[in-house]
Parts: sequence; C-alpha cells; structure tokens
Amino acid sequence: MNQQQFANLLDRFCNAASRGDGKAFSECFTPDGVYHDYIYGPHVGRATIDDMLVNLFHRDAANYDWRMFDPVINGDIGYAWSLSKFVSTVAEFKGKDVVIDGMSRFVLKDGLIAEYRESVNGGVAMVQLGVAAPRIEKVLKRWAGWLRERPEVQKYLKR
Repeated sequence: MNQQQFANLLDRFCNAASRGDGKAFSECFTPDGVYHDYIYGPHVGRATIDDMLVNLFHRDAANYDWRMFDPVINGDIGYAWSLSKFVSTVAEFKGKDVVIDGMSRFVLKDGLIAEYRESVNGGVAMVQLGVAAPRIEKVLKRWAGWLRERPEVQKYLKR
C-alpha cells in the first residue's frame, strides 16, 4: 500500500465512522481485523466492529465527526493524527460537546486494516463531559492497568 492508498483508506474509514455506517466501516478491516477502542475495548471481526460503531459509538454520540491528518505509512504500519467531535447522548452527560485528539496506529494487510489501536487522552474528554474527579481517577487507573498488561508493554518493561 502506498501513501495515497493509505490516505484513501483513512478517508473511507472516517467517512463511514462519521455517518454511522457500520457495514462500510467494518469493510475497511480484514475479515478477522481487530479494533482496539480505549472506551469500548477490543472488537474482533467485521460483525463486531460494525456493531460497535452502530450500537456503541453512535448510541452514545450525536453529530459525530472523525478525521485523520498527516497520515504516514511504512510497510504494513500506518499512523495518523486524529480529531473527533461529538455531542454526548449519554443521559448523565447529555448535550455536552466534546473534541478529542489522538494518534492512531494501523497494521495493514492486503489493503485493509488488520489491527487498529489509538492513543487518546481520555481524561480530556471526561473533563469536557463533566465527569467527577474521583470517577476520572478510577477510569485512568483501569486504563493504566490495561496498558501495563499488554504483551508488547510487558516485553518492553523487561528490557
């Protein structure tokens, strides 16, 4: 995959995510692709990725928009900086506007996404939603635990 093909894939990915088209979104992935979401966890395979987008993302967010910028690719690995925005539909935070930036990592295979991971400062999102500080601390501790448990992080820590 070249730079332009990767940029085109990211446009398809973001456009489908923004309009809530789970089928088009999941078709950006290999049949056994994995989407690691920092809120909703890992989703494996097109059917579960489709379901995540439609029944989790778009359940909790209105006016959702996601864009990737400055994509780079090296072999079968791609990265891009992202911005996303939405209005919360979660009862506790209904109507709150949120904007998030992050870095996205794509493992690519046969012109599709085999694995997606993101690095997002979810604390910034939680502050915009008005989440109470003790709850933010609890969530961040859970995320820290998940990070430290990942096999690649364990390998790194043993260096």
